[in-house]
Amino acid sequence: MVNRRDLLRLGGLAALGATAAPLLSACSGGGGGSGGGTELQFMYWGSTFEQKAINAMLDKFEEANEGSTVRPLYTPEEYDTKMNTLVASNRPPDVAYMGSAIGYRLADQGKLVNLFDHFDKYPGLAERLPGTYFWYGKDKTFGTQTANEVMLLWYNKKSLDDAGVEHPPASADKAWTWDQLVENAHKLTVDQKGKHPDESGFDPKQIKQFGVSVNIEFPGMWYGLLRSNGVDVVDEAGKKCLLDTPEAIEVFQNLQDLIYKYHVAPTPAQTGGDSAPPSNVQLQTRRIAMVFDGQWILLDMSQSDLDYGIGVLPTYDEPMTASMGGASVIFSDSKFPEEAVELFMFHNDPAHVDLYSNGLWMPLERKYYTEPEFIAKWAENDVHPPEFKTAVIDYTVDNSAAVFSQRLKNMDKIDTILTPALQQIQTGKRPAADVLKELTPKIDKLLLGWNPTQEL
Repeated sequence: MVNRRDLLRLGGLAALGATAAPLLSACSGGGGGSGGGTELQFMYWGSTFEQKAINAMLDKFEEANEGSTVRPLYTPEEYDTKMNTLVASNRPPDVAYMGSAIGYRLADQGKLVNLFDHFDKYPGLAERLPGTYFWYGKDKTFGTQTANEVMLLWYNKKSLDDAGVEHPPASADKAWTWDQLVENAHKLTVDQKGKHPDESGFDPKQIKQFGVSVNIEFPGMWYGLLRSNGVDVVDEAGKKCLLDTPEAIEVFQNLQDLIYKYHVAPTPAQTGGDSAPPSNVQLQTRRIAMVFDGQWILLDMSQSDLDYGIGVLPTYDEPMTASMGGASVIFSDSKFPEEAVELFMFHNDPAHVDLYSNGLWMPLERKYYTEPEFIAKWAENDVHPPEFKTAVIDYTVDNSAAVFSQRLKNMDKIDTILTPALQQIQTGKRPAADVLKELTPKIDKLLLGWNPTQEL
């Protein structure tokens, strides 16, 4: 059910589709102002709700910085294509959202500011969660995530209560095993006659409520499970794909079995495909009882008439979830470099943006996860349920790994063969093992290693 900006969150690998001409005509090139004032440009994607929140943040920035104006460049479609066009015409914005694949390329070309050079002046930059940086060399990071996100297990409390199923654990140390997930998904799946998948006469073509929903095409969904089972997408050197290992095959076959063996999760056709309702709607209508989805759907959940809960993902060995988020960057040819850095620091500060308290975003600085005073600033309100502290905040700090696409080199080309393979698994056209064994040598040919990490 993962939707909206999800591929852009993962790495900016998907382009949507329109002309870049209208955006080009709005850009003056490098944030150049007129009349002696400071005019910056801020380019971003997102929903209309995010557009409203970001524009409000930019208004606050102008109020706090007299003489500065910021032109918002809201770009909900074909973001990478338009960004590439602006860069090629020497008209980039000053500050922008950025997918990781294009970000690494522009950083290597010297087109993005190295934020490490500003760590001394802005200590908060050096105090963000380790997985939020985009390192491209020693003491070189072209940006940090705009916001952090993790994958979770969401559920309709009434659906579970009616079936006599205990709510998914809200702390990593009590996470369900995979077998427990399957067992409970059976109890929650019923056909139109009220029969469960393990009962005689069950009709898999006439299912009223599915126990769980998974989107195998979205790497953020399964990456935490992979790491939980003791394997990564590629080896430590970044030169050998590991998706054909027994541990990886087990994870993907288990996911595929939810759909086609046990019939406790819907096929793409049964969810509605690309036009599927969002998770909060499918939970509320009781089409599904549980769903793997990102923290960002808390915004929609909180605005729904739904008694929902949040649990941690099932575990194989070590409890683990995937963290992810697109980058924010500063272009190096900004005519107002100091003001551009100020805008960068302002734009994802929970003190200035209500997307944190409203449930769409999670903060970057560690203090917002570990210090009660700062946790209260964004997560202690009616939007965030009581279990949020253990199921999300603690889970993020202690049991998350940055999704592989944020660091793996040549990810844009890798994605062109990875995505079709994941689609084959999702649609059940071939067993997961066959798909992964055929995919692995193809990925091997494209591997160029990992981008670096760095301890602070």
